Amino acid sequence: MGKVYCDVSMSLDGFITAANVRPEAGLGDDGLQLFEWNNSADPRNRSIIESMMSTGAVIVGRTTYDLSIPYWGADGPLGAARVPTVVVSHSVPQDIPSGNVYSFVNGVEAALKAAKKLAGDKDISMAGGNVAKQFIELGLLDEVSVHVVPVVFGSGTPLFGDLDSKHISLEPIEVIETPEVIHLRFRVVK
Repeated sequence: MGKVYCDVSMSLDGFITAANVRPEAGLGDDGLQLFEWNNSADPRNRSIIESMMSTGAVIVGRTTYDLSIPYWGADGPLGAARVPTVVVSHSVPQDIPSGNVYSFVNGVEAALKAAKKLAGDKDISMAGGNVAKQFIELGLLDEVSVHVVPVVFGSGTPLFGDLDSKHISLEPIEVIETPEVIHLRFRVVK
């Protein structure tokens, strides 16, 4: 099995969405700034995006799913790559797109089990603050990949929120600086 990692774009002050998240603005007011680097022609940014496409499965929480499904459609968060996506949820929505890549499970342990089966030997990524928080608290996360965008939101959704655990040590693996974003990758010390 590959590694289990969290992959998020984040403002310099630690927010993975801007303030005022709502269905018509799933990343909050001007939150799309967090992903403008995805349109960059810089080969370093392109390489990061290409590596994401080789992920075997993605895990997201229900809030991320609900706010993102209008943009993702049946193909899921990685678009045309159609990567299987496991949604942690206490219920299954009524209006799932037909021909979709989604599986719904109750709890992070069930999500990891389902994602491992779907991913085979490939890596498993996740997005969303709440799911990432639960994975890191339970010691189920191998790496954290953060794309720090040069913007300060002042408020929004924090990456890990208030962790209910002791300090979690990380070991830097990689830093890639481009004009649009700084990519940071850490190994979770276990």
